Amino acid sequence: MLEFRKAELSDKDFIKQLLRSTKRENCEYCFGNIFSWGSVYGTRIAVFNDFLICRGFGKNPAYAFPMGQGDLKSVIDAVMADSKERNERLRFYGVTESDKEALTQLYPDRFTFEEDRSFFDYIYSREKLSALSGKKYHSKRNHIAAFEKDNDWSYEEITDRNISECFEMNEKWLAFNTDKDPVEINNERTALVTSLENFNELELTGALLRKGGQVVAFTIGEEMNEKLFCTHFEKAFADIRGAYPMINREFAKRTLTQYEYINREEDTGDEGLRKAKMSYKPEKLLTKYTAVINE
Repeated sequence: MLEFRKAELSDKDFIKQLLRSTKRENCEYCFGNIFSWGSVYGTRIAVFNDFLICRGFGKNPAYAFPMGQGDLKSVIDAVMADSKERNERLRFYGVTESDKEALTQLYPDRFTFEEDRSFFDYIYSREKLSALSGKKYHSKRNHIAAFEKDNDWSYEEITDRNISECFEMNEKWLAFNTDKDPVEINNERTALVTSLENFNELELTGALLRKGGQVVAFTIGEEMNEKLFCTHFEKAFADIRGAYPMINREFAKRTLTQYEYINREEDTGDEGLRKAKMSYKPEKLLTKYTAVINE
């Protein structure tokens, strides 16, 4: 049986380097996500033949498709054996098109694949998010113009000096939003607080907006590779017109200048979130599947 354990900060360098070298685009492989959401989803990790294997121990236990370079079959065989010892039907999540091809080639007719549209990653051109040019972004620019109108705002990158204000702003945000979906929003709070508490150790990058001196929006994420950044959290007060598109644009324009693309993660099946993410015109929807072994 594979030896799964909780991810620790000491795993950061190995996992981040693996993500950079494999050029995987899935947000679930970001170390910040693995670490910060670990207690929510019961995520545990194992290393086998220099591949990373993540496993969720929730209601429907499943393995992330292994991340690494080398003998993939030996790793898949080990996961198969592990699931068999646990008396579980093997399920992989986060399976991309190339993963699907690899599994089909190595194990013909052994797996059934189902698209997980709710978990497709939205990947955008950083340049387009920072410019918001053209007719298709007209409404975004109008909202931003309303935010900028009184000229009483400022943008700051998150540092030790102002990070406590992000904690405070999020608690205020929760007071207005928790009732919409208490379980999911409290789960997100757990992950966000973990990220803020370990901001420097996780090598996260973030920024905030002030209006009238008060923090009204902030965003946090991390590098996936030299071309791709992943945004994990974005919070703004909905009653302040333009706060959401403003923090999105300014972060892309001012802080993420070295990257070509930004992964803004999934919509988890939320129709409102899906509409919002589609309105920013993604360059790519990263197709992901669940792969289930045929019994």
